[in-house]
Amino acid sequence: MPKTLPMIDISAPICCAPVSAAPLDDEAALEIALRLKALGDPVRIRLLSMLLTDEQGAGICTCDLAAAVGLTEATTSHHLGQLRRAGMVAPERRGMNVYYRARPESLQALCGVLSADTGCC
Repeated sequence: MPKTLPMIDISAPICCAPVSAAPLDDEAALEIALRLKALGDPVRIRLLSMLLTDEQGAGICTCDLAAAVGLTEATTSHHLGQLRRAGMVAPERRGMNVYYRARPESLQALCGVLSADTGCC
């Protein structure tokens, strides 16, 4: 049986020293790993790409995202939920539908942690 990672709040953008600054402690490594795990699926990468390129910026309905990736709304909602828990997307309920927007600041923070620069936070 695969080892499950502990549940911690990863919805806020990550803020720690870059991985190249010094060896990471267990907690920092876990926070980074959980965010990367959320990105570890091609469907989630596609969904995030669609949300990041949303020209109107008003968010995209789950129903439209499901049609775009060729999955059911339930499966698409599951993937969006993983991205939401990782702090990479934000939902907004409008009537019976849920619209999602990307949270680029969360991705930028993750990029900063993974880079060789020391300018995080």
